[in-house]
Amino acid sequence: MKTSRALLHATQILTGIAAIAAIAAARAFMPHTEKRHRSRVVLITGGSRGLGLALAHRFGKSGAKLILVSRNSDELTQARDTLLAHNAVQHPDDILLLPADLTDAAQAAMLVDYAVGFFGHIDILINNAGVIEVGPVENQPIAAYRRAMATNFFAALYTTNAALPHLLQRNPMYGDAAIVNIASIGGKFAMPHLLPYVASKFALVGYSQGLHAELRHKGIRVTTVCPGLMRTGGAVHANYTGQAKKEERWFKLAAKTPILAASVNRAANKIYDAVTAGRAEITITPQAWLAARIAGLAPEATQYLASLANEFLLPAPSGNNEVPLGFTVKVSAHKASEVFET
Repeated sequence: MKTSRALLHATQILTGIAAIAAIAAARAFMPHTEKRHRSRVVLITGGSRGLGLALAHRFGKSGAKLILVSRNSDELTQARDTLLAHNAVQHPDDILLLPADLTDAAQAAMLVDYAVGFFGHIDILINNAGVIEVGPVENQPIAAYRRAMATNFFAALYTTNAALPHLLQRNPMYGDAAIVNIASIGGKFAMPHLLPYVASKFALVGYSQGLHAELRHKGIRVTTVCPGLMRTGGAVHANYTGQAKKEERWFKLAAKTPILAASVNRAANKIYDAVTAGRAEITITPQAWLAARIAGLAPEATQYLASLANEFLLPAPSGNNEVPLGFTVKVSAHKASEVFET
């Protein structure tokens, strides 16, 4: 009888120890641990609105200090006010605003040096700045390809090159450094009427994957992010060519449809989790994940389906092929606050 009780007590104790160990392990590896990034410094390009602002909110909530970069100083100020209003950071000094044009390598280098001088180090670089060019190939000017490559690829390249020496030399007490490249499912699967965008994102995916291979053993984790459509408000900032109004209509509809496009906050949470876990690559939205897999397994069939979409669903080219900049829609900076309402 005593032996049975002793065994029962021993079993209960061991079960309790195992449960405590399991909880501790789960907490240790839980990606969403709050304040996981306390005092770490996160530089976010394109940080004044959309996904960049949502990422700033998520990392700020985890205790990080933020460096937000954008061409538009007014939007940066609005972004800071929005983050403070939502208690994403504890103090205004935890946010550094740096207006810059990162398509200029010299500006990227000066920006990174200033940021390191201000906070002392950079721990995470998020290359998020981007532009979208929408329209049929017949109406896309060479300038559209140059714009897309300059912002979507070369800006990331310039900023990474400038930050890399600092990331390699930083104190390991802060944990692994990280570079996060916000690419796109458009970097895995060529979508019609988005050729400048697609070309630039294919370049970014290749560059990012190569960076991961070369930097992993040096303590720098590189995460390639390939989102599908997201409700970021990016459609209103796109450049449209060809039958511009029709191109704008289909793209904005797709970008606003919940069944097709992910919430920007949900996307930011997934990216945060991936960076915290040190993942090499993530694809956001089930549709994007499926499209990437099908494109890899059956590229010819995928391209055939894309050609059908181009023929039967998308607007025909316009008769005027001399479109220098395209039709551009702008929104005011106050729209940045709407990211937290989606």
